[in-house]
Amino acid sequence: MTFSHEALLYDGPRDLAPRVMPFIEEGLDAGEPTMVALRVGAIEELCDRLGPRANDVWFVDMAQLGRNPGRIIPAWHDFLDEHGGGGRPVRGIGEPVWAGREGEELTECQLHEALLNVAFADADGFRLLCPYDTGALPDTVIREACAGHPRIAGDGESGLYRGDADLLGPFAAPLPTPDAPLEVLAYDRNSLSELRAVVAARTSRSGLTTRHAEDLVFSVNELATNSVRHGGGNGVLRIWANENALVCEIRDRGRLADPLVGRRRPTAFATSGWGLYLANQLCDLVQLRSDADGTVVRVHMQL
Repeated sequence: MTFSHEALLYDGPRDLAPRVMPFIEEGLDAGEPTMVALRVGAIEELCDRLGPRANDVWFVDMAQLGRNPGRIIPAWHDFLDEHGGGGRPVRGIGEPVWAGREGEELTECQLHEALLNVAFADADGFRLLCPYDTGALPDTVIREACAGHPRIAGDGESGLYRGDADLLGPFAAPLPTPDAPLEVLAYDRNSLSELRAVVAARTSRSGLTTRHAEDLVFSVNELATNSVRHGGGNGVLRIWANENALVCEIRDRGRLADPLVGRRRPTAFATSGWGLYLANQLCDLVQLRSDADGTVVRVHMQL
């Protein structure tokens, strides 16, 4: 059995638990490890319905795990590594998109859903159900859900699925132009300390907590170091604040061919690949685009 990635269309909070309970109970009856990543209220209702059987399900708060969608695929990889293998069937439920996810955050959630088809294409026996609330989400979001999932639960194959050949096509467009004043710094290997100082000064003025400020400085330094080593030896840093977050952008001439970079945990002894992965773990949102002109990475830390 190959990877099965299905969108589940439900109508409002009261409809969610009844729609996913058969999926969970079927997995429990078959002895299939099951991980459920939903928000806390939905998890509590499922636990009430499952009773003692809830102890046999791995529950994860998606509001925490999926605050940055770039963290979700590594979590599924960890679950499969621990509980799957050898074709053993494994089940999952994940709801990364809900009402209130808008703008760039929503786009990155939709990109994540498309990337699942790439990340687990060879994960035999993995069945993943992704709920979408038709009563709360715009029609455009529901349509994109159908375009990014090969199957619709209860309906079979999705007639809107765009197919593997054009899976990431809608996300090839450039990132939106900042609409706030910018700080700009060109850097190379000799000016990374200046880059760290500039970011640290801006985090201080923005009122980020000490921990979040340190995480942002560390992430930007890792990304800029990647530019020096793999992106042509130099790059450009841009910093700005929008109404919700402080944003740092690293742009260089390097090109990334792997759309999953930063969404796979590097091996313990890997000497590369850590920069984007750690940025995803530490920042509230990470956006990555790469084309023939180069690579741009934006990291957001909420204010």
